[in-house]
Amino acid sequence: MTKREYFAQIRELVADNEELVAFIDHEVELLNRKSATPRKPTKAQQENAVFKANILEALEKVGKPVSIKELVAECPSLAGLTNQRITHLLTALIADDKVAKEYVKKVPFFFLTEVEE
Repeated sequence: MTKREYFAQIRELVADNEELVAFIDHEVELLNRKSATPRKPTKAQQENAVFKANILEALEKVGKPVSIKELVAECPSLAGLTNQRITHLLTALIADDKVAKEYVKKVPFFFLTEVEE
């Protein structure tokens, strides 16, 4: 259960106590305000967005399925990143349906998905 749901149940139990009801309403209002405030992306999220764009450009330039090693060779801006981080970025792009993955002899190869317009 969420805090909001807990507060709703407590409010029903103490409906006759105006002071507690006012407190609960105030807390729910604070929760609503907190969830409504827009959040800026973190520094890492901003960096990752740039790296994702670089990966997409490199994959488009190559035009064929590539391994992570080949991708790093093709895109020098990824040279300082670990394979794990590049895999994480590629996994996020796969979740966004921008990149696809296939295995050849247990080695993952990545390529751009076909975009229908």
